[in-house]
Amino acid sequence: MKQLVIIGSVWPEPNSTAAGSRMLQLISLFQKQDYSITFLCSASPSEFSFDLNQISVETQSIQLNDISFDLLIKELNPAVVLFDRFMIEEQYGWRVLENCPNALRILDTEDLHYLRKAREIAFKQNRELVFEDYISDTFKREMASIYRCDLILLISEYEMQLATETFKIDPTLLYYLPFLSNEINTNVPKFEDRQHFVSIGNFLHEPNWHTVLQLKKHWKSIKEQLPDAELHIYGAYVSEKAKQLHNEKEGFLIKGRAESVIDVYSKARILLAPIPYGAGLKGKLFEAMQLGLPSVTTTMGAEGMHGALDWNGFITINYTDFIAKTVELYTNKSLWETAQKKGYEIIEKRFKTNLFAADFINKVEYLQENLTTHRNQNFLGQIVQHHSLQSTKYMSKWIKAKNS
Repeated sequence: MKQLVIIGSVWPEPNSTAAGSRMLQLISLFQKQDYSITFLCSASPSEFSFDLNQISVETQSIQLNDISFDLLIKELNPAVVLFDRFMIEEQYGWRVLENCPNALRILDTEDLHYLRKAREIAFKQNRELVFEDYISDTFKREMASIYRCDLILLISEYEMQLATETFKIDPTLLYYLPFLSNEINTNVPKFEDRQHFVSIGNFLHEPNWHTVLQLKKHWKSIKEQLPDAELHIYGAYVSEKAKQLHNEKEGFLIKGRAESVIDVYSKARILLAPIPYGAGLKGKLFEAMQLGLPSVTTTMGAEGMHGALDWNGFITINYTDFIAKTVELYTNKSLWETAQKKGYEIIEKRFKTNLFAADFINKVEYLQENLTTHRNQNFLGQIVQHHSLQSTKYMSKWIKAKNS
């Protein structure tokens, strides 16, 4: 049985973040190929962390900048190591290389952090993004991490295009692996059995907070046309500034953590997601399609999700359009039912697990069998590996010596 080691930035919380759900999907793919999996993490688990032992994944806490990791990874001797985000590869990549040089190193980007950062800068300065926005310290660090690894997982077709066309990354290093869906739930409440709007998103994620601020700006105009409607905003780790937006009279309700997304989505008529910036795929919109909940979002929200298919509701381009389409979808039963079906179609044709599982595993196995050739062709990666990891390595050793 082959050994997979996953080094996580945090312990997965699938009920709090889309990244948590994504991690469980990756674990499932490898388990179906009889991989034995060990999940390592230096963060402290929370009360909402998923119990990985329930799904036969071994877990172990690790320490930053500590030689105990070297001993552990050598003992585990994995065939594959999966880094959860580039920051984790920075911390542990050189240790994996030194102690398990023949392990296939996979980077799961979750989303491209440099893209999100560039868009955040442009959004906060109220202007269009320009190429120079990309070239941040985050960009340099993430690109270096990408080149140091053997395979990079990208979750969005847009990000694949950006990586290959704008930044000329060799496509043999990249693999498109979006959110995955095993089944679609069509046994859900009908239009007339639902009421109110819903929005959802972990408040620790900055784009989600700005989405809530957008909703606050839009809500008064929507409420004027739909006086009986309410907007229920859910999300883990609610901040005090978010709680201050709660207003019973306006029907703008900050609800906090959702105990069950299925329950929340089954009661609401529409998901509102005026996402102003971000990257990757949006878990809230993906789950809405799976659960038969139409949505109104922005071009940024829908990016990379529907391809040439129609959206399951509306993609809006400005403030006025968002309000008009929200009211139209909320009040038009025929339009709503059509939108629901379009969401099911997007999931069926673009995100079903069987569209990706076999090809992904074949890619992993091919790279394991041809690892030396693959690495030799990635000569730029070897250059980056030589220079950047030496600095990371000796910084880590310095911190260890200082702490001692």
